[in-house]
Amino acid sequence: MGAKEKAMALRAQGFNCAQCVLGALGDYTGLDEKTALAISAGFGGGARCGELCGTVSGATMAFGMAHPWNDPEDAAAKAKVSKLTMVFAKEFGETFGCMRCFDLKRGGHPCNELIFWAAEHAEEVLKNN
Repeated sequence: MGAKEKAMALRAQGFNCAQCVLGALGDYTGLDEKTALAISAGFGGGARCGELCGTVSGATMAFGMAHPWNDPEDAAAKAKVSKLTMVFAKEFGETFGCMRCFDLKRGGHPCNELIFWAAEHAEEVLKNN
């Protein structure tokens, strides 16, 4: 089962958009599902205030776990996770017109569409990097 199918299975259980994306990418992050769901729980609904889409937050957390930058001297790791995040964010913005939860919903983009897209594209980014 690929990330998009895992993400939609999590959604069917009632998890939020950030949880669905991060939880679906465990093969790349090393996080078990329970931990991924707990870490990302507060990021749904644009951190519960309509700001950055939780699918973008979930993907960004996955990039950080898959390519950790946790040593301030490791400029290469910093550049890597920054590049992955920027590539994903640019493609998301171009596809949906913005990354703000409130505006995405107002623009008619249902969460399931965003979850499906984000899980699939985050997995592609991780597979290719």
